[in-house]
Amino acid sequence: FSNIHLIDKYDTYEHLMNYWAETMQDDLYLIADEGWIAELEPVDGKKGELECDFLPKYLVIDRYFPDERKELEELQMAVDNYAQEIEEIKEENSGDYGFFADFDKINRTTVSSRIKEMQKNNIDNEEMKIMLNFILISENETRAKKELDEKKRQLNAEVIEKYQTLSEKEIKTLVVNDKWMTALEQSVKNDMDRVSRKLTQRIKDLTERYATPLPELMKETKMLTDKVNKHLKKMGFIWKKKK
Repeated sequence: FSNIHLIDKYDTYEHLMNYWAETMQDDLYLIADEGWIAELEPVDGKKGELECDFLPKYLVIDRYFPDERKELEELQMAVDNYAQEIEEIKEENSGDYGFFADFDKINRTTVSSRIKEMQKNNIDNEEMKIMLNFILISENETRAKKELDEKKRQLNAEVIEKYQTLSEKEIKTLVVNDKWMTALEQSVKNDMDRVSRKLTQRIKDLTERYATPLPELMKETKMLTDKVNKHLKKMGFIWKKKK
């Protein structure tokens, strides 16, 4: 494993220091200029949205609104699951012989129209079940989206209100512990993963290089040599060993 030393022992340290400096540099300028102040400002190109580069809203949410964040995550997961179910229904029934084969567009409007047509003709079969299930899941998705948007608005209002009451001590805790130290921890983890991958690849290379033991190699070499010698003798070549 002598080749392992090829990994630059200073590479990880320098990378961490650069990442640390980049993460802190702008923050330190702000602290030197304005002190430990966290103020929300309008986001360019996003009407009505506020953010704070020095103390991003997600840090405040993670520390002070963990339950609300978890609720949002669960709602988002529900929306994603409904969307996936809808796509699966579309894919399963959109082939040449699928129930959606003759649909120009597959959405609640076109599916509802098809259901009305079938009801008018007293049709109640597998196709009707598929259509009704599509509508049911679509309605669930719509309700989940509306609830998600409402919860987001409520949380955003609470977070904005929280910014107005943050003390300097709280801001320091959020920036130093939750922002800077988390960034450093993630950088260390990324570098450890990178070094681990390098070591794994080196070990793999060495394993492949020395996979065959020397006695086995010598045995195989002798066998091939004898085979070549036999062919040479058949061809009439004769040689003498040097004294």
